[in-house]
Amino acid sequence: MSDPFVAEIRIFPFNFPPKGWAFCDGQLLPLSQNTALFSLLGTTYGGDGKSNFALPNMQGNAPMQQGQSTSGTQFFLGQTDGSDTVTVLQSEIPNHNHPIQGNIGTSDLATPSPARALARANPGQAYSTTLTPLVQFSQTGSILPVGGSQPHNNLMPYLTLNFCIAMQGIFPPRT
Repeated sequence: MSDPFVAEIRIFPFNFPPKGWAFCDGQLLPLSQNTALFSLLGTTYGGDGKSNFALPNMQGNAPMQQGQSTSGTQFFLGQTDGSDTVTVLQSEIPNHNHPIQGNIGTSDLATPSPARALARANPGQAYSTTLTPLVQFSQTGSILPVGGSQPHNNLMPYLTLNFCIAMQGIFPPRT
């Protein structure tokens, strides 16, 4: 492996960090033993900056380039955002239609039920218990609430690999 820059991050397909590397798992490191790495990372990823600092935590996070997106959103170094699950709110659902379904036929008022909700008494027989359908339907069924405000999975497809950061190496020049 060629000499890495200090703080360079690489992806490895095995379950251990190579010698001179550490997992990008957010661990706190003593500043006194890692001054070169601290001079590059500072407290961007955590730590108190007096006795310790944190490595980036790539566990459950996707990398993203810092800067401004084409939509104008600004992304800052060390910023995290997003959620493993999301609940879709009614205000986020676009207007749409659902077909209504019901029973076809006559009914009576003697026993109330949802199947009689759109029925009415025959004209001139307002107090009759025999009803005729208000609307004719093509199928039987009902309209039921959907959703229930339960969160759903919000993860894109993924392949788990290990992100590791170089603890030693060449100090990166600025130009």
